[in-house]
Amino acid sequence: MIRVLLADDQALVRAGFRALLDAQDDIQVVGEAGTGDEAVRLAGELTPDVVLMDIRMPGVDGLAATRQIASNERLHGVKVVILTTFGLDEYVFEAIRSGASGFLVKDTEPAELVQAVRVVAAGEALLSPSVTRQLISEFAARA
Repeated sequence: MIRVLLADDQALVRAGFRALLDAQDDIQVVGEAGTGDEAVRLAGELTPDVVLMDIRMPGVDGLAATRQIASNERLHGVKVVILTTFGLDEYVFEAIRSGASGFLVKDTEPAELVQAVRVVAAGEALLSPSVTRQLISEFAARA
């Protein structure tokens, strides 16, 4: 069973993710956080396999919360997938530097989100296709 923590400041978004993920036989949502601080606290208490983390939240944002989770030795097995409505390069690069294992834009298809949770829980990294295109273009421009 893959244990997931949802971190998003919008309750409706969390409810949608919960309904989608809890409908899977191999995924269980173990908690919900509305702020980055709460996400860090719940990650420490619940030690989920995957945290779906929104970037923009009040107080501590998702990137700072990801850094705190990734730097906590006790939580080294917790994988973070950043979710955002913005596929901006600066967010992608900062998410990777912060220790995120994945980066998805919120217009991702439901089946892709479910697959992303499974992929990241298995220890792999994952980026939305649109984000991958941006990174390849950026890499090619710098090369």
